[in-house]
Amino acid sequence: MGAQAQGADATTGRWVVIPRTLVLVFEGDDVLLMKRGAHRRIFPNKYNGLGGHVERDEHPGETAVREVMEESGIGIRDVRLCGIHHIDAGAADSGIVMYVFTAQANSRDITVTTDEGTLEWIPVEAVAGLDVVEDLPIVLPRILAMAADAPPYLVHVSYDSDDRIVIRG
Repeated sequence: MGAQAQGADATTGRWVVIPRTLVLVFEGDDVLLMKRGAHRRIFPNKYNGLGGHVERDEHPGETAVREVMEESGIGIRDVRLCGIHHIDAGAADSGIVMYVFTAQANSRDITVTTDEGTLEWIPVEAVAGLDVVEDLPIVLPRILAMAADAPPYLVHVSYDSDDRIVIRG
């Protein structure tokens, strides 16, 4: 089946998703988080893992490695897909698919500065006391509890009438 037969141009009336990655980079008992800049449109002043948009010519694992390098200058290893989030953020015809990865850092030396925010190595047990994005308190414990050979989890994320996150799966 060739590219033309895939039906990618048949988007009228279809749900379309934007692919993204989230990477939680660990070194010892610490996780690398970014406190997003106050000027950022998405999650200003909130702590989150690293990541970004999957480019047309990448698979999500390549995106994870690229985004960590671009945002921190740190090489990573043992990159593992832990979860896939199908996110309905309320737009009429589009949403997000987020591939959640973990990785081990090759170094703690952050060599890149970015206007996206400030990077910090945070002890895992201290994350609960930070102003984090709304799903991190749910995602991080789930990932830390996963067996090394567990398959990725799959969830649907939406928001209730009070704009509170709802995660199914």
